[in-house]
Amino acid sequence: MGRTFENRKASMAKTAGMKTKLYSKFGKEIYVCAKSGGADPTANLTLRRLIEKAKRNQVPGHVIDKALDKARGGGGEDYTTVRYEGFGPGNCMVIVDCLTDNNNRTIGDVRTCFNKAKAKLGAPGSVAHMFDHRAIFSFKHDNEEAVLEALMEHDVDVADIENEDGIITVIAPHTEFYKTKTALSEAFPDLHMEIEEITFVPQTHTEVGGEDAQMFEKLLDMLNDCDDVQEVYHNAEVQD
Repeated sequence: MGRTFENRKASMAKTAGMKTKLYSKFGKEIYVCAKSGGADPTANLTLRRLIEKAKRNQVPGHVIDKALDKARGGGGEDYTTVRYEGFGPGNCMVIVDCLTDNNNRTIGDVRTCFNKAKAKLGAPGSVAHMFDHRAIFSFKHDNEEAVLEALMEHDVDVADIENEDGIITVIAPHTEFYKTKTALSEAFPDLHMEIEEITFVPQTHTEVGGEDAQMFEKLLDMLNDCDDVQEVYHNAEVQD
């Protein structure tokens, strides 16, 4: 994970930092999750995770409440989840997750982004098999053994644990998200999570530099500007 993961987070933050885009993204995702699984966060664990993530990203309560009220009221838009996969500049691998009420519009927008960045869309499954679907928790802590012991006591299936400059990162299967969170919360009640999410972690990394790096940044910027795009994952390691 390492630098590639941090590059992705920084790239996402650069564009997703625009409040209107961020609010729209979370509002749409919360609405879809609540409509499909129920608007009660205590019963819908995925919804609870989304609301917690939205609050960490400083999404106002009224945006969250509006999405929940809309889901409770029935009707509204019928969004579907769509995933596109492809190859970016320098032959890096890219996954784009979208929520859309118009597939033709969304595929057209995503294809335009790829074409303008000299990238190409691939068939479903063309790159996803090179990523692992993982739960990621990152926090400040100075005792890796204590963290690992707490996870083992809860029978968490830990895929990996990293300790770098006083920051511990726990990587687990995405199905172990709540088990991992419970284990860490009970063992360290005052723990502050810097990263707490379910994401795709690349199995390999592709170095992207020079003109390819510039085009790659352009691709990310354009994708993150698309209203239907929710998340972008990649295995690029941008060279300075």
